[in-house]
Amino acid sequence: MPMINKKELTSDIVIIGAGVAGCIAALALCDSYQVTLIDKSVLPEERIGECLAPAAKRILQQLNLLTEFEALIDTNITQAIHLHNLGMQVSWGQEKPHITDNLSNPDGFGWRLNRKEFELFLRNKAQQRGVECIWPARLRGSQYNDNAWHILLEHTNSDEPKEITICSQFVIDATGRQAHFAKKYTDRQQSDRLISCWATLANNSENQLGSICATVNGWWYSAPLPNQRRVLAFQTDSDLFSKGLNRDTALFSQLAQQHEPLAALLEGNQHTLDLHGITSANSTRLDTFVGQQWAALGDAATSFDPLSSQGIFNAMASAMQLASLIKKSEVIETLDNDIHQYFIKTYQQQIEQIWDSYLHHKHYFYNQEQRWSSHPFWQRRHQQTPSLNWG
Repeated sequence: MPMINKKELTSDIVIIGAGVAGCIAALALCDSYQVTLIDKSVLPEERIGECLAPAAKRILQQLNLLTEFEALIDTNITQAIHLHNLGMQVSWGQEKPHITDNLSNPDGFGWRLNRKEFELFLRNKAQQRGVECIWPARLRGSQYNDNAWHILLEHTNSDEPKEITICSQFVIDATGRQAHFAKKYTDRQQSDRLISCWATLANNSENQLGSICATVNGWWYSAPLPNQRRVLAFQTDSDLFSKGLNRDTALFSQLAQQHEPLAALLEGNQHTLDLHGITSANSTRLDTFVGQQWAALGDAATSFDPLSSQGIFNAMASAMQLASLIKKSEVIETLDNDIHQYFIKTYQQQIEQIWDSYLHHKHYFYNQEQRWSSHPFWQRRHQQTPSLNWG
């Protein structure tokens, strides 16, 4: 990463957050605009969330990334950076598991990603295509005046951190659930308390399917990862969470082994278990997704329950949708108020439609599990209208 020597920079578009959403937006826009991509970390962080839907192939193809991406997939699973997603073993609504797969999907299998390597791949492609990348840098403030945004950063890529101001026509917030930029200009709603306690362990099983297993207070998820590892995660509400589960590998293993598919994965394997802690997994959204020459993207705009397995794909698809709308409306090239109002109205409607469709499907799938309908975790999800702003 080259040093930034200037204290004042200019850019057509500033994207804050170099995760999947931010990088895809940068790659989709850099052929038409000067784009600056900012992130607080030098390297992508380790995080749960590795499932990439088959339809993402179309986006990678559109951005001329598919050939290089597929070169990272090897039929020898000990060498592959990413794996094909062969399917899921699902115990939901009934004790006996059933298999779901993508054999009939025209886009193919989909993937189990090495998430960190995928984000690093996207970052490198953005740099190669002329996106100005600044990291590590933290957002310290933002102000709109003279028809432009003035973004104040603290750039920490030296012994002496220094402040940088970027003057930009447009800002995209892709900072995840925290929405570091947008939260200054709108509020956030929370519709449940779901959290995920996750771990990884050695993957010695011949069974390369993922698994979902419903329980009385939540549900378990497991899937093979590259590097012969496997993720294992328990999703429950924060007020139902067993104290110490995120720190006690013995307790975590004991709870998982109560379920036959997970017990088989852990047999003789408990010593390889690494707990990674707790992460938010609830359904949240901003009140407004767009404002005066800014828009929120990916998890910064809407974050989904991991049951949907759509987080990464939604980040990619909504980034492409936003880039297309920016180009089509010419919102950056003109100061015309009618164009800006059209842009705001259209983008708000687009994300509202995604959110409404997500809530409908979430309610439908949680209602397929009725075995513990009198218990709090399931009662909350069987309600037609989700509660907002949980305490």
